[in-house]
Amino acid sequence: MHDIAQQLQAWHASGRSFAVATVVGVSGSAPRDPGAALAVDAAGEAIGSVSGGCVEGAVYELCQTAIETGEPVLERFGYSDEDAFAVGLTCGGVLDVFVQPVVPGADPGLDAGIACIASGTPVALARIVAGPGGLVGAGVAVTADTHHGALSPALSASPLYTVLERAVVAEARAMLDAGRTGQIVLGLDGRPCDEHEQGTVTCFVESYVPAPRMIVFGAIDFAAAVVRIGRFLGYHVTVCDARPVFATARRFPDADEVVVDWPHRYLDSQLDRIDGRTVLCVLTHDAKFDIPLLERALRLPVGYVGAMGSRRTHRDREARLRDAGLTDAEIARLRSPIGLDLGSRTPEETAVSVAAEIVAHRRGGSCLPLSAGDGPIHHDVTQVAAGDDEAPRPHAA
Repeated sequence: MHDIAQQLQAWHASGRSFAVATVVGVSGSAPRDPGAALAVDAAGEAIGSVSGGCVEGAVYELCQTAIETGEPVLERFGYSDEDAFAVGLTCGGVLDVFVQPVVPGADPGLDAGIACIASGTPVALARIVAGPGGLVGAGVAVTADTHHGALSPALSASPLYTVLERAVVAEARAMLDAGRTGQIVLGLDGRPCDEHEQGTVTCFVESYVPAPRMIVFGAIDFAAAVVRIGRFLGYHVTVCDARPVFATARRFPDADEVVVDWPHRYLDSQLDRIDGRTVLCVLTHDAKFDIPLLERALRLPVGYVGAMGSRRTHRDREARLRDAGLTDAEIARLRSPIGLDLGSRTPEETAVSVAAEIVAHRRGGSCLPLSAGDGPIHHDVTQVAAGDDEAPRPHAA
């Protein structure tokens, strides 16, 4: 929903009713990830997408029905063997789509969630998508220190539902802290359950956190191309270089920030703004900049550290880092020379190489041609790195 939040906020602020269809479950080779959303307002205007075209028409109709009836619905779409032209995913995957009507002012949880998303405030929007009828569609908006809404206002006095709500809030806050989006299954007493158990609720939690950061050290021509592709992938991109003549906004118009500072000193100042989704691209290939920077970077819990340079430069860099006291395990985190072997020559080709390695590292890709295998083309990323679920999600196929 994040990519359509601004339009949803405009509809909401104008008092316009609408319905939001959200991908809450994916299996197989489905085209969109959990959290992808399509919304339709009362006048029939549609924004967003849940499948890239496969089932948009059917979901559009579900949204219109939800607006008319005021009832949420969970629908599963998959490939039809009997009729390849029936509503379904011809790519062979399965999408679970939850459609919820929204009437501004009627649901404090949704109201607060939409406002937080539009303003950029980190929030986890938790909605019950399957379970007892009185709870389906209920939701809460959870921030770092509070929450808005209730799972069922009519049942809020019941101790049972109070316990369940507390459990949902606690689970959602933990997922917000990790930047994760996904499903949780709880018993009515709040305990974690298997999805096949009876008497449970399935809650879909969408975490909305600031865009992941890419910091590019070294204001060189290759950096400009890396900045552009970093923005394309959805990163908040900063360029840092100690040389003011090179580190200018005019040379890097696509960067969100251009900073003139020594790389290691700037990194030290950013410790509260980096996390497991942060990408560091060291393109200076100058030891007086690289070594103090990498000595710090390789000890931080960031998602990716890559450094440009020849293999000879890399060997010299490794030796210097060992002399600085880094362990073999810490040095092994360094991707150097940076990027995949694509035969790149130009800055733009090199940027594609760097971006490909970042995506493969985050998503658990093999870096082999898809034509070389016969297994799933999408990888399970839940174990790759904490916080990866809110990061940018380019379609691997």
